[in-house]
Formats: sequence, C-alpha cells, structure tokens
Amino acid sequence: MNINVPRGTEDLLPKDTVKWQAIENAYHRLAKIYNYKEIRTPIFERTELFQRGVGDTTDIVQKEMYTFTDRGDRSLTLRPEGTASVARAFVQHKMHGLPEQPTKLYYIGPMFRYERPQQGRTRQFTQFGIEAIGSADPAVDAEVISFAMESYQTLGLKSLKLVLNSLGDHESREAHRQALVDHFKPVESELCGDCQQRLEKNPLRLLDCKVDKDHPAMQNAPSILDYLNEYSANYFEQVKKHLDHMGIDFVVDETLVRGLDYYTHTAFEIMSEAEGFGSITTLSGGGRYDGLIQDLGGPEITGIGFALSIERLLMALEAEKVDLEEDETIDCYVITMGEEAKYAGSKIVDQLRKTGISTDQDYLDKKMKAQFKAADRNKARLALIIGENELNEGIANLKNLETGDQKSISLEEIVEKVKAEL
Repeated sequence: MNINVPRGTEDLLPKDTVKWQAIENAYHRLAKIYNYKEIRTPIFERTELFQRGVGDTTDIVQKEMYTFTDRGDRSLTLRPEGTASVARAFVQHKMHGLPEQPTKLYYIGPMFRYERPQQGRTRQFTQFGIEAIGSADPAVDAEVISFAMESYQTLGLKSLKLVLNSLGDHESREAHRQALVDHFKPVESELCGDCQQRLEKNPLRLLDCKVDKDHPAMQNAPSILDYLNEYSANYFEQVKKHLDHMGIDFVVDETLVRGLDYYTHTAFEIMSEAEGFGSITTLSGGGRYDGLIQDLGGPEITGIGFALSIERLLMALEAEKVDLEEDETIDCYVITMGEEAKYAGSKIVDQLRKTGISTDQDYLDKKMKAQFKAADRNKARLALIIGENELNEGIANLKNLETGDQKSISLEEIVEKVKAEL
C-alpha cells in the first residue's frame, strides 16, 4: 500500500526548494530594508484566539479551520492566518511597552485551511506577512502597501494592480451596516443560506460572497465610501496622498471588504493581471485593524499589515516567465581513486567545508569518468583529483571545470589554493 501526502498538501523537492529559498531570502532582505523584525509563533493556538480575532462570521472560522481537542481537553486550532497570532504575542509579551514604536514585525510560515484544493489554493500554504502595531499614522498604511508592492517588484513581477478601499471607523461601519441591512432585507429570501445568516451578524460579509455576487442587489449595494464620517474620509484621503507622493498607482474599489472581521479604515489587495495566471487573481491583501489588540486583552492601539501566499507568488512568477536566480553550484568536488586516496579525500572534504567552501565527493565507488560526470551534475566549479600516485607524492591535481585549466598543488596547500581559485 502506497502512502501519499494528504489531499491539499504537497512535497517540495530540492528542485522546488531552491526557488523557495530565493524568495525567502529576498523577503528577509526586504524586511531589513524596511526595518521589520522577524517573529515566530506556534503553528497551533487556542481556538478562541481565531474565533475572537478573525471573527465568528467569517468562512475561515465557520468552515475552514483545522480544530482538534488535545489530551487535556483543550480546543486547539492549526493557525489559518498570521495576524491573530502576532497580535496575541504582542499582547502577551507587552510589546507595546517597547521604547521603539510602532512595533514592526514580519513572519514566514505554514498556515492551514480546509478548502477545496485547486490551483493556487492548498490546505497547507505558506504565508509571508508584516504587521506594524502601535501607530494610527496614515503614513504607516502607505509604508505597508509600499512594502507589499515592492516585495513583488523586487522579484521581477510587472503585471500588478493595487486595489484600495476604506472600511471606516466603528461609527462609519455601523452607519453602513444599517444601510446594508435595509438594502438587503427585502431580498433576503433570494440570498444563499450563508448570506441570510450574515445579514444579521455581519452584513458587510455579503459583499464578499462568491455565490450571490451576480445578484442585482449586489450591483447597487450601498457604498461604504458614502458613509464615512469626517475623520474616516480624511484618513483615507491622507493614505491616498501618501501613495501619490510615493508614485504608487492604485484604483479605489468600494466593494473591497476583505475576508476577515478585524479590518477597519484602509483595506487593499494586490492582483496579478498577467495573461494565463488564472481566475483567482488576488496575490495578497491586508489592511488596518483598530480594536483587535484590545479585543485580545491589550491596550487600545491600532495596527496594519498584509500577507501573501508564496504558492501564489510562484504562480505569478511562472505566468510572467520570471526566472529566479538560483545558485545550485558547489565550489569543489573531490575525486579519488584507491582506498587510501579515499581516506585522504574524506579528510580534505572535511577541511574545505570547515573553511566555508561547499564541497562534495563520491560515495558509490564510481570510476573516475563517472565522478567527473557527478561533479558536472553538481555544477562544481573546481575538481580536486587524488589517486594513489598523487598521494605518495604529497600532491593533488586541481582542475578548474569552467576553464579546463589544471595544475598540481601540495596537499598542505589545498585549502589556500582552492580559495585562491574561487
């Protein structure tokens, strides 16, 4: 009986992980440029965190979470997204007390949602995200959006579209909420079962429904932008002005609501417009969250962040035919012939590795020609050849596999000579 990976998951083989490493390294570098520090949270949390943080009315909480009871009869959930965990850690460790504010954090890690697997959507996926917590400055919103756009452009993507909206503050949202209830109530029976429940609990979620998206009532639903109070409208204008000054193009979409309950004020998505990318065009999304930190027991401060799926990023890179620079080379391949030479080779391989030189050797007792082929498959820059005769003379032959040049060197000078050749 063959045991394969669970549905909705995948193995990443070495030919794949080299691309992942290139992306992860790029994001680590970009985070440093923007002065964000890495945080690592547990893969599973108490279920209540996501019920309170993400929202009971969201599809994530109602349909998609991997929840289980542990041996202590505690309800735990594999994290479906990153913001709630980061917010919990921020509160638990009293990071609001740090002298440098806002607290700027980033994370990379696996998330889990029970969804129908399809291209670009798996049950285990990897998110990169950032959170800036502790400032209500519209400039921080623009910084987070800039980071998101730059993260794609740095890797070579060009067919990008930034979509922006404001969800307003609590007062604005309540006014809009009532307008939505009044608008959809007359056609409630025509809506799907989920939307009928959302109408009372969180009518804003109706605008994100995939089932009823073509219903006539959706086309002329009240716009949140018509219900923004003076503060919210001014805040949104400042965010847009910052983006204009930064030269970041965007379009305003008044139907953009995002899929999580904690969003307020700025909400945004970045989409791929590359030909052949697929029907699900969203690459990433984010927004501001007033009240989330307080809901989790922290002080009354605000934050903003975004998250992206690395799987979908790879799809976009493929659609735009962007080849990541992948360094699969090694510095040196040690080729030996004879038993004593092999012992000497193991010592040399170990010496080279300890000085930071990437090195490998044959472990299958191949003939010399086959060992050279192995060096070529490993994309080695140099080959170090040692046979019984060379060993007796205290030398080795160092061959540059890129130029074909070869010379004899003393065994005592191997590390020095190999370094000089690289």
